[in-house]
Amino acid sequence: MPVLRNQRAAALPATLSRSWLLAAAGENADFAAALASEADSVVFDIEDAVPADGKAAARERVLKALDGGMTGWVRINDINTEFWQDDLDALANAPGLRGVMLAKTEKPEHVTLTAMRLRPGTPVLALVESALGVENATDIAKAPGTFRLAFGIGDFRRDTGVGDDPLALAYARGRLVVASRVGQLPGPIDGPSVGAAGDDLMAACGVSASMGMTGKLTLKIEQTETINAGLSPSASEIMWAHELLEAHEHGEAGGDGSYLPRLARAQKIRNLGESYGLWNE
Repeated sequence: MPVLRNQRAAALPATLSRSWLLAAAGENADFAAALASEADSVVFDIEDAVPADGKAAARERVLKALDGGMTGWVRINDINTEFWQDDLDALANAPGLRGVMLAKTEKPEHVTLTAMRLRPGTPVLALVESALGVENATDIAKAPGTFRLAFGIGDFRRDTGVGDDPLALAYARGRLVVASRVGQLPGPIDGPSVGAAGDDLMAACGVSASMGMTGKLTLKIEQTETINAGLSPSASEIMWAHELLEAHEHGEAGGDGSYLPRLARAQKIRNLGESYGLWNE
């Protein structure tokens, strides 16, 4: 089977992935389309996307893909289900496995026990989906094996009864952002905006970015390009960074205490712009 991954996305470190596409592993699974998309990272989903009586078949589809030249992450079932151990036994030596997304992570040991059952160094992305998970976010972020945090908005809302507006979700998002910083992880991944498109999706990405989140889950291929754009430095930010860095290289330094923070921000924008292929556009 030929390698089907979008080469731009394949070359991008997962620490910088903006769009995380959940590709359902059910009977109508189309992993090839997901891998050829603009999604920075693709996650084969054998958890929420598959009913209990279809788990074994979905797991086999994923294994066949990972054994046949495809690469991707896998969202596995949570540690309190009968499927967790079976998922890990099957995936432990899968050649194309980039990492696992652990559903319903609530305690640091959930991550560590998962990582211990995989090849050494396999990253575990902790999907936090409950009030308990949010309150334990700092410990989860510091747990051995944790690669990055992600926010499962739908289950979190069902668990807590909060609404879907940014104010209602600000506390949970903020907790994940602060926990990620304390745990020295990349910025966390926000939950999906189901059904959003165009300006609405771009606005949702603006909320994610303003909270300090640097990635976003999605269930739809067509959302990936907008998410990538919404979570990248804007054209105006890149222009500002160009101007400041050029002035700095010519010995022009600001005369107040804000200069070094502005310089650091410009350098960060340059690094991200270079990684995303935007710096010289």
